Amino acid sequence: MASYAKHRGLAAPLLGVNLVLYIILLGLASWALDEQLDGHLAGGNQATSDLIRFSLIAGVVGIASVLVGLFHLKHRRSESHGGAGSAAVIALLLTLLAFGVACKQVHVGYIYSDRLKALEAFAIVVAATQLLYVLLMYFADE
Repeated sequence: MASYAKHRGLAAPLLGVNLVLYIILLGLASWALDEQLDGHLAGGNQATSDLIRFSLIAGVVGIASVLVGLFHLKHRRSESHGGAGSAAVIALLLTLLAFGVACKQVHVGYIYSDRLKALEAFAIVVAATQLLYVLLMYFADE
């Protein structure tokens, strides 16, 4: 298999995309939580509260994972590969929780808010891009 250094050209842009997606996910989830706490969130269903909370957690851990991954790419130390990989897997698992709740929310329906629809979409998309990054890390030898 090709080395991780050869995939560095793929990993850096993918980390950049993940950073932007996680920031947007965190922003949308923060907005939704604020609206929900103020009692102004309309158009949600039973899965909305869980989606908001899992998206917040996934967003924070995902951003931390991206920062560790960028550190690993910058310094190219073999001892940082394990930490970057572990952080990426933890972020992936939390993002998959948000992904699952977003899929359930889409299935249940009754969403009228465009921002909640965007939160669902970003939870789904960021799960796919984080999965690509984890696969890139683990199927490439150091």
